[in-house]
Amino acid sequence: MTISPTFVFGLMLATLLGAMAHLILGGGGGRLLLLLAAAWLGFALGEAIGGIMRINALSVGPLNTLAAVLGALVAILAAAILSGRERHDPAA
Repeated sequence: MTISPTFVFGLMLATLLGAMAHLILGGGGGRLLLLLAAAWLGFALGEAIGGIMRINALSVGPLNTLAAVLGALVAILAAAILSGRERHDPAA
């Protein structure tokens, strides 16, 4: 079984976006998993919507990079807002 280089590049880019969001926003391991999952899902949906709408700006091979990155950023933002802010108890 062969994995497409486009799939690997997209997965790496989405993972980088999710990890950078976690670095900026902070949080524990659960939030990291949430942001990574949101980035992967948003990247895939953004790429699919970009293909349907024929958005070819910043394409890398068959990958609609601009649409995919925008989709990932929207999904990360939604996940960050919906997950709320983590509360730290200074007495603990």
